[in-house]
Amino acid sequence: MINEFKIFLTALSFYTRIPVGHINGWTEQMLNKSTRYFPVVGWMVGGLAALVFLLFNLVLPASLAIGLSMAATVFFTGAFHEDGFADFCDGFGGGYTPERILEIMKDSRIGTYGSVGLLFMLGTKFLALLHIENSSIPLVLLAGHAISRIFPVLLIYSSAYARLDASSKTKPVGKADSVGSLLFAILTGAAALLFFSLVESLVVVALLLIVSSVFRRYINRKLGGYTGDILGALQQLCEVIFYLCILACQNAI
Repeated sequence: MINEFKIFLTALSFYTRIPVGHINGWTEQMLNKSTRYFPVVGWMVGGLAALVFLLFNLVLPASLAIGLSMAATVFFTGAFHEDGFADFCDGFGGGYTPERILEIMKDSRIGTYGSVGLLFMLGTKFLALLHIENSSIPLVLLAGHAISRIFPVLLIYSSAYARLDASSKTKPVGKADSVGSLLFAILTGAAALLFFSLVESLVVVALLLIVSSVFRRYINRKLGGYTGDILGALQQLCEVIFYLCILACQNAI
């Protein structure tokens, strides 16, 4: 149990800004095992977003409450996944070889592709949430952050780590662990589907599986595998698609 708690703390320290202090006996294998807690961290991030929305929506318009809830999640995670999405846009937008893509993604500066991509991503999230029924927004935020974190874990287990050679030092990233870890991540993330109808759940799962499959084929063809930035980009993509799915289902009813 103590070792498992250390693995959970590793997930918190890696995926959020929560200070956990020094983890005695830390090994790289703990980082690999911590991927199973990625959706659990998503529950925490989504819970914070839902709480911030609920509190501010008591005294502010929904648009401001949504914006502040998004800002809270960015602060909570240190813009970890947003940074990955921006780097992904820059790397795959401006790189024409695997070496060049990795080189661009390692650059701490943000380029035109990253700026435009991030602007559209955040804008689409905001507008989708703004048009979802107010009473549903807290649950949608909670579920969106949990479910979207399943698919980067699936990518880790279905693709290779794109590291061309020993000198290609990309950002630290967890790698595949056991089948049990994968199942734990899927179940803890998919539990959020219980908040929604069968039709909504089927639409969400089907579309996210299609998108993540196309995404995996694309990055494997261009780069031969994943990096930390690519995992962050996929999480952001799945999150915004989840919001759009729920909105489309609500409008169709």
